[in-house]
Formats: sequence, structure tokens, C-alpha cells
Amino acid sequence: MPLLDKLIWQIEMRMHQPVALTDLSDVCAISPYHMARLFRIAVGIAPITYLRARRLSVAAEDLASGEDILTVALNAQYTSHEAFTRAFSSYFGVLPSSVRKARSTQSLTLMEPLKMQKEMIVDVPAPRMETRNAFRVIGLAEMCSFENNSAIPGLWQKFNAREDEIDNRIDNAAYGVCCDADGQGNFRYVAGVAATIDATKPKGMQDTKIPAGAYAVFTHSGHIADFGKTVYTIWNKSLPEAGLEPRFAPDFEVYDSRFDARTGQGEVEIWIPVKAAT
Repeated sequence: MPLLDKLIWQIEMRMHQPVALTDLSDVCAISPYHMARLFRIAVGIAPITYLRARRLSVAAEDLASGEDILTVALNAQYTSHEAFTRAFSSYFGVLPSSVRKARSTQSLTLMEPLKMQKEMIVDVPAPRMETRNAFRVIGLAEMCSFENNSAIPGLWQKFNAREDEIDNRIDNAAYGVCCDADGQGNFRYVAGVAATIDATKPKGMQDTKIPAGAYAVFTHSGHIADFGKTVYTIWNKSLPEAGLEPRFAPDFEVYDSRFDARTGQGEVEIWIPVKAAT
């Protein structure tokens, strides 16, 4: 089963139960960070935002069928009539009592269960497997989230203007690293280059250490505007079909001579940390 479909199924099955993001990520065998990343690419919102919207939408349908407000509130995992009313009114712009009285949800925009977006699935070559030693990336960094990562293109522009300040590089590629992630979809993005451990960190720059381990290396070909489709396909189709289980570590993109930053065309490698085969 594609990962997004599996995740949506788990959310639907737990609609009336307490659930944490770690519960969902554990059952889907994926880190909370990678789960939030996939969900943001696919849906445009965080998993917890979707769960809240689905619960309120189911609640609206229950109210329209005549169920009492407190029962609906408790089923939607709200601890009181008041808390539920605030959340419901904020989301839909009407009171729960109004929906119950009208016996209709026709005026509401409900969040329906999502399905995998087949138009997002593209051809992605099978990955090659690599074991890489630990290394260090130095560059400019920004805290981002999957709700808002608009700072990343500008971060690359700033870094490209200062790239020559870094000494003791170990290759000619540029690296985009997603690290220090939490289960809420927040992460630190580093636009930089790989450098030796003793390389000087220029003023205003940050670094991150990538631990040694196994990686599945995928290749995105074409324009960078379609990069999201490649990532979506990797997490939804390529990894599950290959029987690969991600491990919690930074994942990173590699921009080398095959990619033309001026046109946005070329090839970009996507290194996904995976658990080694046993």
C-alpha cells in the first residue's frame, strides 16, 4: 500500500481515539519528520491540521444527523462543550448548534478523506544503495516548516554569493540538508558544501554533521519545479516497493555538475537514510 494511503487509513481508523503523530509514524514505519514532509508535499498542510479538520468534518455530519453536541464533542476528542464550540466555530464560521438545528452541512466546506494523488506519481529510477562515512556541511541555514519553506530559494541565492568563503571543501557539489527535525514538521535547512572537520566556519554560517550510514540514492531529472513530484513518488511508491525502511537522520540533496542552477534544469541526487538490510 502506498505510504500516503496507509497514513490516511490510520488517521481514519483513529478518528474517535486519542492519537499522537508518533503513533502514526510508528505504525507507518517512518519518522515523524519524514511523515510530515510527505504529507506537506501531498496535501499542503501538516498531518495534525488534517486530522483536526477531518474530526471537525465528521462532527459536522454527526450534528446534522441530530446527535447531541456534547457526545459529538467527546467523539471528536474535545474535553468540553465549550472547547469544541470554539474550535468548530473557528473552522467553519458557524456554531455547532446552528448545524444541528439546520440538519444540514450544505453550507459547510468539509474536509473529505484524502487519497493518493496519482498525477503526482512520476517515473523515478530505482535507487542505488550507498554506505557513506560521516561528513560535515557548512553553509547558511534557516528554520523552516512544511507549512512554510518559502525561505529556501532565497537562502540558496545568499549562499551562492558567499560560497567561496569556505575552505577545505571535499568536493565540488552543493548540499541541501534537512536536519534537526521535530514531529511537528519543523526543521533546519542548510544550503552549503561538504568540508573537512577542521574547515573554518565563516561568520554567520552554520554547520551540521551527517552521521555515517546506509542511504538509498534517488535521482531527480528535469526541472527543479518538478522536484516535489519526485520526492512524493519516492516516499509513496519507490521506498515501499523496494522494501526500504527509513532511519532517523538528515536527508540531503546533492547538486553537482549535472545540475544547472541558472536554468533549474538537470539532475539532483536525493539521499534518503535507510536502515541497513539484515
